[in-house]
Amino acid sequence: EYWSGKTVIVTGASGGLGFSIAEAFVKAGANVVLAARSAGPLEAAVAKLAALGQGAVLGVPTDVLKDDDVVNLVARSIERFGRID
Repeated sequence: EYWSGKTVIVTGASGGLGFSIAEAFVKAGANVVLAARSAGPLEAAVAKLAALGQGAVLGVPTDVLKDDDVVNLVARSIERFGRID
């Protein structure tokens, strides 16, 4: 219940360890913002996690090496969920 309603950002979330971490947060009831460079795999990950019907999920294509992408990631996260925990 600790994560219920809290908002987290997970980078590299379209597969592997990042996806597993995002899945754990969703199952714990968190609002999860998934970030990854490739839009296609990111959309697929968002669909899989949203289908769990637990926490809310948002996907934002992001290259963390690009400042503008990171600023957009944070802005979209706050716009959707009001905060980042």
